Amino acid sequence: MTFTLPDLPYAHDALQPFMSKETLEFHHDKHHLAYVNNGNNAIKGTEFEGKSLEEIVKASHGKNAAVFNNAGQHYNHLHFWKWMKPNGGGAIPGALEKAIVESFGSVDKMKEDFIAAGTGQFGSGWAWLEVKGGKIAVSKTPNGESPLVNGALPILGCDVWEHSYYIDYRNRRPDYLKAFLESLVNWEYVAEMYDAAAKA
Repeated sequence: MTFTLPDLPYAHDALQPFMSKETLEFHHDKHHLAYVNNGNNAIKGTEFEGKSLEEIVKASHGKNAAVFNNAGQHYNHLHFWKWMKPNGGGAIPGALEKAIVESFGSVDKMKEDFIAAGTGQFGSGWAWLEVKGGKIAVSKTPNGESPLVNGALPILGCDVWEHSYYIDYRNRRPDYLKAFLESLVNWEYVAEMYDAAAKA
């Protein structure tokens, strides 16, 4: 399969003041585009040609760094843009909220653990909500890794590479993670991914 850069599902300035137009112009239009272009170049003539994105991510992990880094980040970002929406945050759809409470005890505890994971990820990486063994859990991964390579299915991810937040938050990564959960998350899309993961 050939990687292509998706259009953002909203205008570049639609997530302000929590994520600026400038951040999205750099992050989507330049960083994500680079993963797409470099990934397509890395895959040419390899056994990964013609495979689905998820297959490429899993099969290249630990075997082909150039393919994995770019395919992994392409996969993560395809969802990252959809995991956010203007006027995000707010109420969590019922079935997902129930599953979160069953797994963490409360929504607040899940948010606390998610922020701690993202803050505690040394250097570049991601904070995640994942489904593993029927339960929702929080995890963190370095660089372009995702729960996919650890036998779990991601349902929400927050990019904690500096280019995702430094223009808007400088070194205040916990403030960025809090704003992401409270004001940016598209919980309907998270619920869709949870439903699919629960059936998988």
